[in-house]
Amino acid sequence: MTDRPLENRTAFITGASSGLGLHFAHLLSDAGAKVVLAARRADRLEAEVAAIRARGCEALAISLDVTDCDAIGPAMDRAEAELGAISILVNNAGISGDGAALSLPAEVFDQTFYVNVRGVFIAAREAAKRMIDSGVASAGGARIINIASIAGLTQLPGLTAYCASKAAVISLTQGLAREWAKRHIAVNAIAPGYIETEINADWFATDAGKAQIDGFPRRRLMEGDALDQALMLLSGPAARFITGTIITVDDGQSL
Repeated sequence: MTDRPLENRTAFITGASSGLGLHFAHLLSDAGAKVVLAARRADRLEAEVAAIRARGCEALAISLDVTDCDAIGPAMDRAEAELGAISILVNNAGISGDGAALSLPAEVFDQTFYVNVRGVFIAAREAAKRMIDSGVASAGGARIINIASIAGLTQLPGLTAYCASKAAVISLTQGLAREWAKRHIAVNAIAPGYIETEINADWFATDAGKAQIDGFPRRRLMEGDALDQALMLLSGPAARFITGTIITVDDGQSL
C-alpha cells in the first residue's frame, strides 16, 4: 500500500487556520493530497501554506468566513482553478456557542447555528455540485467529512446551543448521505471527544476544567492525532462503501 494514498486529490478544509483544521491540512498533505486551507484568519493561513509547500506539497490559502454563504462557492471555484477538482471536503469550521440558556443572547445562538450548521450545509452542497460536475463523484472519489462532536450525542452543561448545533450536524450528515447516495458521494462525520485546542485551552486550565478531566474514565484529554485514522479512513478509498456513518472517537469520555 502506498504511503501517499491521496496522491493528486484535492482536499478543501474549512476552519484550517488552527487546531484540528490545521492538523487535518498537514495530515492530508502528508498523504499526498493537494490541500486548500480556508479560514477567516488569512495571516495564519499563508504561513502554514508556506510550511506545507516547503515539504514539496501543493497548498493554497483562501480567506473564507463560512457564514458568508455567497463566498463559499467562489472560494471552491478558485480552489479548483488552481489545484484541480475537489474530491475531499472537511467541514471543520465551528464555534463553541457556550452559555446558560436563560442568559444566552439570541445573537450567540444564531451565530452558533450559522457557523456550525448552515456553514456545513452550504459548503457540503457547493462541494457536492462540483464533485458531480467534475466527474469525481461518478468515479467514486467524492468524500465529505463533517466534524461533529460527542456534544451532538449527549447533553453538556452550559452548552445547549452547541450541543443542538452538533446534533443538527449529525442529522444533516445522515440526510445528505441518503440524498446523495445515488450520486456516489460519501458523506460521513467524526464525533470527537475533548482534544485540547485554542477553543478550550483556557477552560481546561481552570480548576473546574481540571475537575472535568478528572471525571473522564481515563482522566485525560485526547492527543492532537486522535482523529487521524478516522479522517484517513473517511477520506480514502475505503470510504467507497461507507456513507451516513458517525464515527465517535472520544477515549470513552461520553461513557
